[in-house]
Parts: sequence; C-alpha cells; structure tokens
Amino acid sequence: MKYYSTNKIAPSATLAEAVINGLAGDKGLYMPERITRLPNSFFNEIDTLSFQDIACTVANAFFGEDVDKDVLDHIVRDTLAFDCPVVPISSNIYSLELFHGPTLAFKDVGARFMARLLRHFTNAGKEGPVNVLVATSGDTGSAVANGFLGVDGIHVYVLYPKGKVSKIQESQFTTLGKNITAIEVDGVFDDCQALVKSAFMDKELNAHAHLTSANSINVARFLPQAFYYFNAYARMKALGKADNIVICVPSGNFGNITAGLFAREMGLPIKRFIAANNKNDVFFKYLKTGEYSPQPSVQTIANAMDVGNPSNFARILDLYHGDHDTIASIISGATFSDGQIREAIRTCYTDHGYILDPHGACGYRALAEGLKDGETGVFLETAHPAKFKETVENVIGTELKLPQRLADFMKGEKQTVQMSNKFDDFKTFLLGE
Repeated sequence: MKYYSTNKIAPSATLAEAVINGLAGDKGLYMPERITRLPNSFFNEIDTLSFQDIACTVANAFFGEDVDKDVLDHIVRDTLAFDCPVVPISSNIYSLELFHGPTLAFKDVGARFMARLLRHFTNAGKEGPVNVLVATSGDTGSAVANGFLGVDGIHVYVLYPKGKVSKIQESQFTTLGKNITAIEVDGVFDDCQALVKSAFMDKELNAHAHLTSANSINVARFLPQAFYYFNAYARMKALGKADNIVICVPSGNFGNITAGLFAREMGLPIKRFIAANNKNDVFFKYLKTGEYSPQPSVQTIANAMDVGNPSNFARILDLYHGDHDTIASIISGATFSDGQIREAIRTCYTDHGYILDPHGACGYRALAEGLKDGETGVFLETAHPAKFKETVENVIGTELKLPQRLADFMKGEKQTVQMSNKFDDFKTFLLGE
C-alpha cells in the first residue's frame, strides 16, 4: 500500500516511510491510496467476534500488505490488552468507554499501536534512532509517553501548554524520565502544534536528527482508532440495536472522528456522525457555512478539545474530495459552553447515575439533543472522569475515587523543560540535544 500527501506534491510513500516520517515532504498528511471495504460475511458474524479478533481483521485491511500477518496480529493483541466496552446510559444512548487502557484515555489505542509499529520498522533496520515530537492538549502526551516509555532507539518530546492541562494529566508524562522529555510551552495548544509542524519544515533540524510525530497526523496513530468503532457496532449488534446507529465524537484535532469516517468507508454501517465541540467551534461553523476559518484556541474545561485549527480537517476534505454537502450529510455538529458541559455532567449523573468526563459530556449532550426517532446513539467517553477530578466533583457534589494508576503517577516528581512559544528557542534546544 502506498500513501499519498493531502497536498498532492510529495511522492507517494511506503507505510514504513509514512510512519517514520509522520508528515509528507510537502507538509501534507499521509492518506492510504485506497480504502479496502470489508466483506459482508465479516459484518454478518461481527457480533460473535472478540474486540481483538475484530481489530486484527481491520488492521489487516489497513496494513496487511506491508506487515507480516503474524507480526501484525501480535502488535494488535499487544496493543489491546484492555477492553473498550459499550455501557447503556438510557434506552437509546450508550457510552463507548475508551478509558480502560494504561493512561485511562482513548489515545492509548493509537499510541500503543504506533509505538509497536514504529519499533517494528526501526528494529527491522530500516532507520536509525528516531525522535518523536508530540503536541498535547491533555491526553495525547500521556498516552504517547507511556506507549513509548523505555523503547530503545526512540526519544519522545512532549510539548504541552503551561497551566492548561489538568494536574493529573500533566503528572502522566512529566514524571516518567528515561526516554521521555516533557516541554512546558508558554502558550496554548496551537502554539505547541505549530512548533512541532515548524520542526518538520526545518531542513537543518531534520538533517541533525530524524524526526517523526505521534500526533494524529501520523497514520499509525489515527488509523488504529477505527478498531473501537467496529467493536462498538459489534456490541450493539449483539444487543439487537445495530440499525440506525449514530456515533457522537468529542472532537479536537479530529483524528478520532476521521478514523470513524474511514471505518464507515470500509463498510461499517454507521448512519451518521456528530462532531461535538466545546467553544472551539471552527468545524461546527464550517458545517454551517462551508467556510473553514481557523481561530486561536479558547481554553475550556474540556481541554483536550481546545484546538482552533484541527490538523485532520485536511484528511476529511481529501476523503470527500472537498465536497461540503457530502461532509455535512455524514457529519452534523454541536458546540457547548463550559456551563452547558457542566449541566450535562450534572444531568447525566442525576438522571442515570453515570459520571461523565467533560469531553464525554459534550458527546452525551449532543446525542440527548440531536437524536431522531428510531436512532440509537453511541458517544465516545474518551477519558476517565477522575482525570478531571476537581471539575467533575464540583459539579456532582460527590468525591471521585482516584484509580490506583492515576494515584501512582501523582506521586512522581515533575521534570520539565521550560520553553517559550518561539520556534527559534525550540530549535536551539533540539539542536543542543
């Protein structure tokens, strides 16, 4: 399988090149040259298959031409050492819980898969040492850092906005040491993302060190997220509720919903998607107007969605050939203020006894307000609510027990490099490493 750039200038790349380089030479995002539709027989029996078996089939459709099946199956099963269950909230709304991995966030799936695939390619002798750059507004940093922790030949630099991630999230990637360096940027997430992108565009830096990205711009990060959409459908089919499924995705950089769109193009019978935004509503406005106008990000209590210029919008445009009407027919949008997010957390807890994190609350509220007759909604609960302990406790008035894995992170010593949001400073730091 070859991978082409969304900018259509750089030459096509192999999977190994796409994974190791992260970004195409023309600074576009890699896209697979084709999307393989899975046979009807797979969907007919999907409800009898395990999450891991389903994921192995999906992974083979993505990567089977480039990775030996036994190796790929091992990568998938090693990645998915935890479940992503579907939990009923009401008669027509379900939560797809994606917080059962090591860092209690959905990004554990993509980050763990990418770490293992990148290790496969580097161990195969295709490349020398690799430096992974990742910008995070919350959970990406912890998932990537823990996914790559201790991997020989790979060093990870996590860039995050100072004072704009929760203390628990911060502790998950600033206390690790070893091959993980946390960089605390004086700015917002968009500044962190701009530093990473600028690094890839700098010839001197790339001559000095081999750089790649573990953000959802990397095909090995976002494509495996399709696994749990197939699993959600399978579990709903087992319940007899597979018809007219609507999936709502709390959306920041749009890698997660893009993986869902790929799953749909592979034949997964999802009726439509809802992209739930906080006040960072650039995509919501695009759906309404057909105009895409990036804006500076706004800080909210759903901080992982605080993205003013989502990178993966380029992939959505490419997937549907820039046709706004097609995109708007498949994806609808919703946007919520902090007050509305808090209200959703409170209402869901009061009415159903289910505790949401601020991101899942956007998904839940969008379904509660946007489902049509005969539709069943599944929203992605992207992080454990205890990762936002203070915010959630203040809303529901009940103390949240901190999972042991999070408590252990909180005991570690914070180790960070202070950084301005100026690229020259970041470049000087990397050249001196």
